[in-house]
Amino acid sequence: MVRRLVGSLVGVVVVVFGLLIGNLVAGNVPALGLDLQGGASVRLQSVGTYTTSEIEAAKTIIDNRINALGIGEQDVKREGTDLVVELPGVKDQQRAIDIIGRQGQVLLRPVLEVGTINTGTDSTLPGGTAAVDSTLPASSGPGNSRQVAATTVPLTTSPTTVAATPGSAPSFAEILARQDATDPYATVLLVGKNGDAYSAGPAGASGVVFSNDASAEVNNGSWSVVVGLRKGAAGEEIWNALSTRCFNKDATCPTGQIAIVLDGEVISAPVVQQAVFTGGTVQISGNFDEVEARNLAKILEFGAVPVEFEIAEVQTVSPTLGKDSLRAVIISGLVGVLLVLLFFCFYYRMLTLVVIGGLAISGAMLWSVISLLSAAGWLAITLSGAAGLIVSIGVTVDSYVVFFERLKDELVSGKTIQGAAKRSFASAWRTILAADTVSLIAAGALFWLSAGSVKGFALFLGLSTMTDIIVAYLFTRPAILLLAQSRFMVGRSVLGVVAKKELTV
Repeated sequence: MVRRLVGSLVGVVVVVFGLLIGNLVAGNVPALGLDLQGGASVRLQSVGTYTTSEIEAAKTIIDNRINALGIGEQDVKREGTDLVVELPGVKDQQRAIDIIGRQGQVLLRPVLEVGTINTGTDSTLPGGTAAVDSTLPASSGPGNSRQVAATTVPLTTSPTTVAATPGSAPSFAEILARQDATDPYATVLLVGKNGDAYSAGPAGASGVVFSNDASAEVNNGSWSVVVGLRKGAAGEEIWNALSTRCFNKDATCPTGQIAIVLDGEVISAPVVQQAVFTGGTVQISGNFDEVEARNLAKILEFGAVPVEFEIAEVQTVSPTLGKDSLRAVIISGLVGVLLVLLFFCFYYRMLTLVVIGGLAISGAMLWSVISLLSAAGWLAITLSGAAGLIVSIGVTVDSYVVFFERLKDELVSGKTIQGAAKRSFASAWRTILAADTVSLIAAGALFWLSAGSVKGFALFLGLSTMTDIIVAYLFTRPAILLLAQSRFMVGRSVLGVVAKKELTV
């Protein structure tokens, strides 16, 4: 009996503190939420009517995009048909917001004509709007599209001019306002990132032809995006049909260029240099810098968001305010623990040592579990979660009070300290288990039915309650039973009653 009790006590101490030390050595610490370390919160409001599955798919894609940015503690929550994205501690908030806001709709359009937007006074149309002086540059576009390791072919397309007739043709701004640049069946006028203007025909393919393996790479000293094509009719056949038209420069693609259009903006307009692609890999270049290449790769890798969102609200929490909140949480937690220990010292006397040990075990276990979940990107402590942890101190205290009061009743009835300890835990355990089960059910119901900060409160309350059950059986029980069998307890006052030990022959 004694050996089993010692094994349980030593085992839980070794395992819990071993995990704690392991996490500290590995550098795993509990991640802090937006309200405790600062950051940004973005509300995405859906435009139109969508099903729950479409909203969930959008949520997953946006979550994956943010993960690729290296923000491991983000929280993407669904509130009705809206998404709320919390980015705690994010360093480049604008870049993250740009990635989140992208719908990621990629269309591949044949380029009919290319020009530049001249906003000089010599080309201003009536009404003060700028005309389109579309002179094709000698480079025929900002990039090329080819298989990896394919040979570059010199560009030979001659300059072309698309003139606007003053007083009769609509202005560039009017064209943009009238058209729907995301309509895959329309011929549209599009703008590139460097101010180039593209007349592009109906889309010959969409981003679904690409497999989810896009990556940004440096090739010949410049950044490009390498992405695979899906096999068969889902990818290669569609791409090859379009690339053959552009390679041959037929009437539907006279420039030989394919415009890669992301959310209505031309990201790159490479010249096709091979009609049929059999290797399954396409390289997209377009005078990208590193950030542009990586952003495009992320969009292509995770696909289009199946829901149209608009950024309805952006809130920023300063790091200073987050630190103030964290300091308040730590102080309130320490004050709560100190008051509990003072109460136990006054009322339960030396049994407070068991309480201190139990709280240390509980704290170390919670630290380890939260650190591991944070390292996996599944959890971050928020202000409401910290409140749940502080409230859980009361759950732990209740367990000790139930046990100690039952022990006192047994001693008053004349039981020896050994007998009282065994009987009191047997009856107290049922009460502790029932009370903690009720707390777990309440925490589970709150987590399932609530949203926002209430979820964090429920989650940490549930974790603390489960920890209390483990500590009560594997630490508190063997500690009290071993203490009851020690000579140290004979003749001493336990809970106001002089303890007697069973006589053994």
